[in-house]
Amino acid sequence: MNQDIFDRCNQILQHIMEDTSVPRNIRRAAEKSRDILSKEDQEPTIRASTVISILDEISNDPNIPIHARTLIWNALSELESVRD
Repeated sequence: MNQDIFDRCNQILQHIMEDTSVPRNIRRAAEKSRDILSKEDQEPTIRASTVISILDEISNDPNIPIHARTLIWNALSELESVRD
């Protein structure tokens, strides 16, 4: 179940990374988050909480387009359901 959540979040993050209307720092944070989610050697809850922290920080960036902010909120709500 957690892997399905990570897969959906990776798709959302990939979409943000490929969107050139999104500022570069936001795209870099999305890439960093995607890399963290793909690390199989860490516990799923640790990966999720780390990415939640990163995404929460960038969702408050005043330069982020509304559509990207909505995608980040979708990813956040997915990640909040990760369990051990």
